Amino acid sequence: MSNKKCIFAVEKDITMEDNFAIQLFEGKKVRIVWDEEQEKYYFSVVDIVQVLTGSDNPQVYWRVLKKRLLDEGNETVTNCNALKLPAADGKRRLTDVADLQGIFRIIQSVPSKKAEPVKQWLAQLGQQRIDQMIDPELTFQMAVEDYRRQGYSDKWINERMRSIEMRKELTDEWQRAGITEHRDFAILTNVLTKAWSGMTTGEYKRHKGLTKENLRDNMTNIELALNTLAEVTATEISRQRNPKGMAQSAQTAQEGGEVARSARADIESRLGHSIISSEKASDYIRPIEDAPSQELPFDEDKDK
Repeated sequence: MSNKKCIFAVEKDITMEDNFAIQLFEGKKVRIVWDEEQEKYYFSVVDIVQVLTGSDNPQVYWRVLKKRLLDEGNETVTNCNALKLPAADGKRRLTDVADLQGIFRIIQSVPSKKAEPVKQWLAQLGQQRIDQMIDPELTFQMAVEDYRRQGYSDKWINERMRSIEMRKELTDEWQRAGITEHRDFAILTNVLTKAWSGMTTGEYKRHKGLTKENLRDNMTNIELALNTLAEVTATEISRQRNPKGMAQSAQTAQEGGEVARSARADIESRLGHSIISSEKASDYIRPIEDAPSQELPFDEDKDK
């Protein structure tokens, strides 16, 4: 995370691999990035401002406030960063972010009755992250409860949790092969996904009518199982062959996808129809009403 002033806007893409997540406070979304190196959260300032003020145009509110703070020589603004975060339209746009200390100072500059509740909420998030670092199993437990609140069945949740674990093993293999760029992870994911489904992840998402939603969270049980089979197979082939670089890793991804494609063909011949569904989660599950504010799980996905 760069220490450049936010007025000079550090251009860095944030992906799910970078521990980007969305937290909800009283139903309002707050975009958050966890910086592994510094072991701290960075919060979207405009999202916090919107929570505090309820403004219909928090960007303008923050722009005016930021200018006033800059004119006053306030270090809160001069020490913040600007990162490219997913916006409401799914595109990544430069967004001012600040760490917990900076956000607390900004809160003090915004007259709001919600200041204290927001401070308590932020402190709770920090404690949750510490607890997760001490006991990583808590991350999975929180993800399970969140999926349940969203209305997913226990059967789907179990499959999803396994798929997260299998995905992590595959990305570890790719890293061992020398893959480090996010773009290359996305390319390999597309190779694997297209090999079994006939579509890249982007095409698959469009098939389901998705924009910024996570593809795996919108797969049916059987789609998710086949995707996991492809990833597990690619992982085992990689461990056996010990590939180096993109070309060899792409070959293992292709072969893993082909195994899942064969399984798909066998299933479809027995069912008499394609198992590739255009349905998304909102078509067949209903979120549980009156759910408390919750954390959306960090995702290992690269659905691009």
